[in-house]
Amino acid sequence: MNTESSDALVFFGATGDLAYKKIFPALHAMVRRDGLDIPIVGVAREGWSLDLLRRRAKESIEAAGDFDASSFEKLASLLVYVDGDYTAAATYTNLRRALGAAQRPIHYLAIQPSMFGAVVQGLSKSGAAENARLIVEKPFGRDLPSAQALDATLHAVFPEESIFRIDHYLGKEAVQNLLYFRFANTFLEPIWNRQYINDIQITMAENFGVQGRGKFYEEVGAIRDVVQNHLLQVIALLAMDAPVGQAPLAMQNERLRLFRAIRPIDPKDVVRGQFRGYRAEPGVAANSQVETFAALRLHIDTWRWADVPFYVRAGKNLPITATEVVVNLKCPPLSIFGAQQGSRPNYFRFRLSPEVVISAGATVKKIGEEMHGEPVELIARHESRIEKSPYERLLTNAIHGDTTLFTRDDSMEAAWRVVEPILGSTSPVIEYEPGSWGPPESARIIAEPDTWHDPRAEKAPP
Repeated sequence: MNTESSDALVFFGATGDLAYKKIFPALHAMVRRDGLDIPIVGVAREGWSLDLLRRRAKESIEAAGDFDASSFEKLASLLVYVDGDYTAAATYTNLRRALGAAQRPIHYLAIQPSMFGAVVQGLSKSGAAENARLIVEKPFGRDLPSAQALDATLHAVFPEESIFRIDHYLGKEAVQNLLYFRFANTFLEPIWNRQYINDIQITMAENFGVQGRGKFYEEVGAIRDVVQNHLLQVIALLAMDAPVGQAPLAMQNERLRLFRAIRPIDPKDVVRGQFRGYRAEPGVAANSQVETFAALRLHIDTWRWADVPFYVRAGKNLPITATEVVVNLKCPPLSIFGAQQGSRPNYFRFRLSPEVVISAGATVKKIGEEMHGEPVELIARHESRIEKSPYERLLTNAIHGDTTLFTRDDSMEAAWRVVEPILGSTSPVIEYEPGSWGPPESARIIAEPDTWHDPRAEKAPP
């Protein structure tokens, strides 16, 4: 396995939205913070020039709100532009020439997956794939067979250890904090199991619709868009055992073991919803059965988690935009103080966005003579204006060959096996009102007397 840092970065799709919104700001931050000093080759088929690419990069970084003139001047000096069709051999000949003396390039495919085959073959035939790495963006297929076919396309040229699949959620500071909190503190481990945990709830809510991306959303839906990747990754970090050692493979192996232990989801354990008005969106079919909301229950068949339900809820046009995890502990075996002891069990709450909050819910005695209780939260709030963006962190790690935060092929396939039974119209789509918490039927996913946690119930302090 090649552990040397890459000595050039090539990104295909240099004129696209992803480059504008994420890649250029990340590269600017990498120059400013870490002294990135390797050639950066943008490849596109737009008939652009280097001057146009530099102008586009400047506009992107200014729009991101963190422009630094000296850092941009350095970034601009590193930029190289190659224009050409992704299916033309001349494009890759020109790319190999633009790489100059670079011997360990890393190629970032910020393009449609349908073009991956042409690009990796072009890289191979030109010699630009030799001793190189490859970064690809999700979606990694639409289902298990298409994911396996995509892997076969990539593996025809690049070995698995040279492929870096980006799920930007794993690069978020809040998600990193969740992993750190679990394994840097000894007080959690004795209770982090079926003996003490009653259930775990994960909510990923957005208070907006598809924002003009109806055609795209028709091809994915909520389960493919966020459940199969982002939220299963969060579950893995919550439920995995501690990795053996600090090597990147150790972390990936534990995530894989956890994914393989998740029982394929039964369609009876899913409620799919679609917000009223979705079918009027441009690009959406008049009789669309694509879900914009999903609530589901899943189980992990290990000794640690047997019989502990994991509840997942994700959707658009919900009351707020927030991602939150609540780990509910079991109630004490006896209520020593009677009905006034407190109605809510202890819990841990992880707010992953928009702010980062870790809190523990407890019950304390109210002031007064009587033994009455009231709930309180012990809150640790993390706020930093200098933290790395997910793309800055992930691109930096990929350049240095660190695979810890990337998705391996076997883990990706295991995640598809979990959701495979519920893809498509395996259950009816129920209409819900924008601004609600989805179809009322989603309440049946959680066993009574428990209910869905409302992320609005606890507010982080100002």
